[in-house]
Amino acid sequence: MDSSCDCLHALGVGLGALVSVILVWAAHRLGVIYQLFHKVETQSPCHGGEVVAKVLQAHGVRFVFTLPGGHISPIVVACEKLGIRIVDTRHEATAVFAADAVARLSGTVGVAAVTAGPGLTNTVTAIKNAQMAESPLLLIGGASATLLQGRGALQDIDQMSLFKPICKSCSSVRTIREIVPVLRKAMAEAQSGTPGPVFVEFPIDILYPYHIVHKELSPKGAPKGIVGKAITWYLQNHLNNLFAGAWEPRDVSPLPLSIPQASPMQIQQCIELVSRAKKPVFLLGSQVTLPPMPVETLRKSLESLGIPCFLGGMARGMLGRDSPLHIRQNRREALKEADLVILAGTVCDFRLSYGRVLSRRSKIIAVSRDRSQLLKNSDMFWKPSVAIQGDAGSFIVKLCEGLNGYTCPTEWTEGLKTGDVTKEKTNRQKAEEKTERHLNPLKVLHLVDDAMAEDSIIVADGGDFVGSAAYILRPRGPLCWLDPGAFGTLGVGGGFALGAKLCRPDSEVWIVFGDGSLGYSIVEFDTYTRHKTPVIALVGNDACWNQISREQVPMLGSNVGCSLAYSDYHVAAEGFGGRGFLVTTQEEERISDIIKEAQEACHKGKAALINVLIGKTNFRDGSISV
Repeated sequence: MDSSCDCLHALGVGLGALVSVILVWAAHRLGVIYQLFHKVETQSPCHGGEVVAKVLQAHGVRFVFTLPGGHISPIVVACEKLGIRIVDTRHEATAVFAADAVARLSGTVGVAAVTAGPGLTNTVTAIKNAQMAESPLLLIGGASATLLQGRGALQDIDQMSLFKPICKSCSSVRTIREIVPVLRKAMAEAQSGTPGPVFVEFPIDILYPYHIVHKELSPKGAPKGIVGKAITWYLQNHLNNLFAGAWEPRDVSPLPLSIPQASPMQIQQCIELVSRAKKPVFLLGSQVTLPPMPVETLRKSLESLGIPCFLGGMARGMLGRDSPLHIRQNRREALKEADLVILAGTVCDFRLSYGRVLSRRSKIIAVSRDRSQLLKNSDMFWKPSVAIQGDAGSFIVKLCEGLNGYTCPTEWTEGLKTGDVTKEKTNRQKAEEKTERHLNPLKVLHLVDDAMAEDSIIVADGGDFVGSAAYILRPRGPLCWLDPGAFGTLGVGGGFALGAKLCRPDSEVWIVFGDGSLGYSIVEFDTYTRHKTPVIALVGNDACWNQISREQVPMLGSNVGCSLAYSDYHVAAEGFGGRGFLVTTQEEERISDIIKEAQEACHKGKAALINVLIGKTNFRDGSISV
């Protein structure tokens, strides 16, 4: 019996080995065939990272944000050699936030490259934020060698499954010859339709030169005989397949983009609705700032139409600082009166009470590139008269062309603006009220708004203090406001400001922080110093997560988890090579002078942080934080 079992076992092992060899052959037969017609350059010093860099350069990429990791070193080194600036941050999320800001401000794809495993998991929140903000972004991730995936290699996890739910596309490059087509397709996907992030995974053996990969693949301690020969053959064949045709010339230029547009019939329907309206209003969202329509062309069209506008997201600042068409206050009341509402890149989500703020008497035109966003909650609280899946900026320009000579009734616009001015005066008066302790945050924000340069870019990162800032600070022009978007992510400030300063090095870049949100990225003051990207941070320091506390205490009777300290954040900024300023009630009369000192420090090349101790007001009571 024992000898029979031994025979059967030996036969099973032999058959298993034979089957394994057959499967190996089957898995690589296409690779072998490819190798017959494409030379493998075993002596070439070239590597896959150089191919990646060439594609990025051809697509107009100027910056790659990263945090060092051996998996991706060939990419960052090759990019540097081609003149693409490598900007290393202190956290991978910051790298993605910076790439997001570049995408929004430059109209190109923002690029972040991070190492495998924890390098990639650290980016998940930032990538999800980019998805919800509709930012075209390329995330390059390192990965374990192709043969070692799933075998317990360092930092080896199933990265594709992690990113598929939050990216428009996910690809894993398996040979060097695939790099160009995969990257070109990914870059086009990021910008086409509704923009968003894409993920491309690069196993480490795709990126390094042949001789290094060959050394690592050389079998150590392989069994002798036929099994050893099979293993050696398998490894060599796999290596040859990785490098076959690697350095053949390929077209690296950008692929055409697919951007949906409103049809002539839809434009005509909207022309008729607008021409009959007595009280039309625009609600403009971030999508109106997307290419291909230049923001200045869009601005001229809006001014020509003369329709009052409420601006949200990246559309803030579209009409400049003091436009008579820009209505900042009393949106709910205006929507009740309007007989036509044009939702251009604006979503009926929580920001519009899921559509409940829209009057059922109003005609509604909705325009969005994303069909799911276009019709969100239309089955519950609102119904569009015309729903257009298309580019919102292009739609407005075509609408203006079709309405040549049209002007919105001035009494409607002037009435809304009068209410706006009245509310602004009330806010000014509230800014002069004394708080129980420390400074009135509204007064501080008004003084900052008065002092900001005309080329300033404002980055919003926080809760209660930033919520107040949104009512008071006035972006000076198009693409001068950056906030996280619908995801409401804290911690975007450090990266957004970095990307903004690189895109517009001559502009003042202001980050408005709450003291809670500052904790996510204060370490990036080290990055600002090293990369000579001076920004100005304004910190509303109330020693509290006040956005939460303001509702938690009256509802649940406890401030647990919400208390912070009046920490010396200005000292931390100094420690990282910046300038720090503390503003207390003793310096209340000098606030304007301190702001000027911070601006001067910034102009001289040092990042500045103004740590303002603020008290509490009832300015935003009732605006619940969930």
